[in-house]
Amino acid sequence: MSDNLPTTSTSRRDDDGGAPSPATHDGTITESTSEDAPKKPKPWFKRLSLTTWIFIALILGVLAGLALQGAPDIADTYIKPFGTIFLNLIKMIVVPLVLFSIIAGVVSLDDVKKVGAIGGKTILFYLVTTGFAVTLGLIFANVMNVGAGYVMDTQNLSYEATDPPSFIDTIVNIFPSNFFQPMADATMLQVIVIAVVFGFGMIAAGKKAKPVIEICNAMSDVCIAIMRGIILVAPFGVFGLICPVIANNGIDVLRPLLWLIVVAYLAMICQIVLVYSGIIKVFARMSPLKFLKGEMPVMGFAFASASSVGTLPINMECTEKMGVSKEVTSFVLPLGATINMDGTAIYQGVCAIFIAQVFGIDLTVGQQLTIVMTAVLASIGTAGVPGSGMIMLAMVLQSVGLPVEGVALVAGVDRILDMMRTTVNVTGDAAVATCVDAMQKRAAARKARKAEKVAA
Repeated sequence: MSDNLPTTSTSRRDDDGGAPSPATHDGTITESTSEDAPKKPKPWFKRLSLTTWIFIALILGVLAGLALQGAPDIADTYIKPFGTIFLNLIKMIVVPLVLFSIIAGVVSLDDVKKVGAIGGKTILFYLVTTGFAVTLGLIFANVMNVGAGYVMDTQNLSYEATDPPSFIDTIVNIFPSNFFQPMADATMLQVIVIAVVFGFGMIAAGKKAKPVIEICNAMSDVCIAIMRGIILVAPFGVFGLICPVIANNGIDVLRPLLWLIVVAYLAMICQIVLVYSGIIKVFARMSPLKFLKGEMPVMGFAFASASSVGTLPINMECTEKMGVSKEVTSFVLPLGATINMDGTAIYQGVCAIFIAQVFGIDLTVGQQLTIVMTAVLASIGTAGVPGSGMIMLAMVLQSVGLPVEGVALVAGVDRILDMMRTTVNVTGDAAVATCVDAMQKRAAARKARKAEKVAA
């Protein structure tokens, strides 16, 4: 009788009352696990990295800008606000991020000498790379004959050069007279000084400063978390920033100075590919391709925003992902965002030769060496000064007797040139931070080995 009964599958319920486990036809029990279930693949848009999205936004922004060149008001009214909001969010977090990160970095070093060593190496690297940059600019401008065949009426040109601050005034202005004003004005050099001074003060105070140190470390972590959240919407910001620029700078604006733009861009690319890759290979002992790949999001955002300070949080994030210590990034990158002007130095070298050729003036080798020296010194002398790019160019022209009115020749395409020179500046900041960090780590390893030998 029982043989004629239909076969039923048996199952065993777990002791904890969970779902029954299926049984095979021979009565053996099989345990089902969540791992056996096939994983649902991520949607294609989630599989793309942030770097890829930033470059997609950059390309779409350029295409949209080209499409809107007949109606730039649409780009300015409806698209630009997205970029402005994003840049404002970045600028909002930059000052507290720099302040607390540098304080945390200085305190973690726990030695004033280490801070001095990092600062000395950083400034030396920045000066040397700036020297290479302006030299490259001069070489490319001379070899490619940047001003050849250029015809423009120079009779009605006018430009009133702003007097640059004296070296003594620059030194005095580094030190703030008020704790809050530099933060409200985002005067980064003064913010850095405040952070370093308070960091030294906490080291000197010892155990009594421990609660304050913990607060600064916590605030640094909070700022980094906010920064990461803001960076997630970077593609929208990049699109909103680049589209209006392309829409407002049509081919009619660019055509007369197109060769100047090409020469300057080639020189700046050469600075990244040769100079930065070279110091990364020699001093950081890292693959230049790995470095450039890690910096891609930074380059994309810098090109769209043309803001070194605005790119600072993203640069800190990317360099730390490449293994650079937080102590170094928190000090070297904010300093570089203020005083490192490699892209600007290339711009000055190219523009100086361009203006000389347009006005029919031949510059001697000695005068071109003067341009190199003036550009390097001006990069420090105008650190933190608003509009320092134009001030530096005026100083360079005056140093070799070129008419300052020539600045007005290149003013029309300054925004297009500014995008690439910002890209060079921030890439140089990251390259120097990577090199300084590698040198510090090797020095610490040598010191540890010596200590082991003495102990043995």
